[in-house]
Amino acid sequence: MVGGAGSQLETDGSPAATFLDLARSPVSSRLRSALRRAAQLGRSVLHASPSPRLAGAPAFAGRANRVACVIVAFNEADRIERAIRSVAGLVDETLVVDSGSTDETAALCERLGARVVHHPWGGFGPQKRFAEDAARCDWILSLDADEWLSDALRDELAALFAAPLPPTRCFRVHVRVVYPRRDAPAPFAHSHKYVRLYNRTTARFRDSLTHDVVEATADVAWLEGDILHKSYRDFAHIVTKTIGYYELQREEGIAPSRVGLLRMAFEFPFQFFKYYILRRHLFGGADGFAYATALAMGRWARIFILRGW
Repeated sequence: MVGGAGSQLETDGSPAATFLDLARSPVSSRLRSALRRAAQLGRSVLHASPSPRLAGAPAFAGRANRVACVIVAFNEADRIERAIRSVAGLVDETLVVDSGSTDETAALCERLGARVVHHPWGGFGPQKRFAEDAARCDWILSLDADEWLSDALRDELAALFAAPLPPTRCFRVHVRVVYPRRDAPAPFAHSHKYVRLYNRTTARFRDSLTHDVVEATADVAWLEGDILHKSYRDFAHIVTKTIGYYELQREEGIAPSRVGLLRMAFEFPFQFFKYYILRRHLFGGADGFAYATALAMGRWARIFILRGW
């Protein structure tokens, strides 16, 4: 996806069958039960058939904050529905900024009730900053088209939105990796940690072609639930997507440091060790091995791409 890789290159049935119950909040069982009852309306919309205008469904009653879910997209008709369904009934607006899709992305999003705005691709950061400005709410929940909320995170956000939030607070979340052939994370799956909920009046995405991260305020809180990220459609997509991202880095003027024969010789085994062992893809079986290998190969190729060889 053009609008959803950024600095998250190592991240990605019916929604009812694939959303995980990863509830692990430290709240009491009584409060947890109350939160789940509060989220029941959202789930009934989330698991409905594709025909209703999901994104336009009423948000939870009694909430104190207006929130827009913002998604940037390019040719995502095969997977953006899961992202939109995961926020149905939870946010006041779902905004999709499309950068010229030639498939059914825009039409599908509109059928699901999302507001679609067209804007030419200008890089990851600029595209997401445009989306921030186009939203009708100050509170922004940022998703990529290849991501969706876990049930635990939906519950947590439903409770969070019911009370007024200080605009200076940002919320960081685990974005957990899902392999191309799966719909749920592997055991002990690696995650990236990003600010994904924030108020645009006090925090914004960086204006960078490649590093699409939020320049957060000092007041950052953690969310317990996960965003699930199936970044690659298949393992071949890992290669094409990473090469495109590194070419964009070269355009931005990023260059590798200390390139020599030793680095060229040991970059691949070092990166494979990092991904397979340190980032725990060894628990992913054959998919984890293939995933770590493809990412390590991409990091090795990055040396030559950034130098224009």
